[in-house]
Amino acid sequence: MGERTLLPHDRGHLLWTAEEGASRLLTSSMDRWVTAIVGDDGIDGPVMGFGDKVTAHIIAREDGTIAGAAAVDYMLQIWAPSVSASWKAGDGRRISKGDVIAEVSGDSESILRVERSILNLLGQLSGIATNAAHWATIAPRQVAATRKTVWGMLDKWAVHLGGGLTHRLNKDDATMIKENDLAVSGQSGMQAIMALLSSIDISECGAFMELEVTNEKDAIVAATTWKQRQENEALPQLVLMLDNYGPERSKGMGVELTEMGLRDVVVLEASGNIVFDDLEEWRECGVDVLSTSAINRGTVPLDVSMLIEQ
Repeated sequence: MGERTLLPHDRGHLLWTAEEGASRLLTSSMDRWVTAIVGDDGIDGPVMGFGDKVTAHIIAREDGTIAGAAAVDYMLQIWAPSVSASWKAGDGRRISKGDVIAEVSGDSESILRVERSILNLLGQLSGIATNAAHWATIAPRQVAATRKTVWGMLDKWAVHLGGGLTHRLNKDDATMIKENDLAVSGQSGMQAIMALLSSIDISECGAFMELEVTNEKDAIVAATTWKQRQENEALPQLVLMLDNYGPERSKGMGVELTEMGLRDVVVLEASGNIVFDDLEEWRECGVDVLSTSAINRGTVPLDVSMLIEQ
């Protein structure tokens, strides 16, 4: 296994840190998604209710990991300024069934108006964080979310809070060359790979350079070409995505690259049909990163509810 601290796929610190909270990048994403969420709930302007002042508690109905508190705060600040939340368990915190997650205060009309938006946002993101934490118990700091998301960077943030890797935050965050990119390059196969890797300007690639390969010959050609460039240039490792290899074939690919003196040239990323039930086998196959959309897409929201004190 490669050194986890050297993996370029961990981009979560650009979204959120425990010390600084949400970055401007994440706040911009919050603004886009929160606007859509409240808009679809019929809210087209700041909610200004005139009901009695009340207090409500958001309660966990199951164990999990919290994600979305900062997004809820942002939503309330913009769309329900008379409502505030005091968090008993903030972003990244583990909670147990029955725990009070937050105390929400404000006028009754406003709280009832934004109740569903709060719970939808908190439940969805906490469900992703909880699932990511589940994966991280088997393969810590190894599983990365793909760019297949439901709520864009908010998904990535929730994965980060749960202990997963974010991979690219968006298309421009790093350079990934897949089969369609090669298809439009005017060349094909090994010739296209050699031409691209020999000429690409690494300074314009973003956080890392990644190439998708579907067979062993292409992987070896890519690693060899990159190593030849490294002899004359200070280049980082090339990320090789082994597309739909499976654990045994991925293991064999790693062994072959090691025997050829090429393993240190690359970060090996496995992708395609990676599911939790096979995670132990994947973890032991020798690749550095496991990328999957199963960590964040189709996850079950965390069961949370809001109860107003009587």
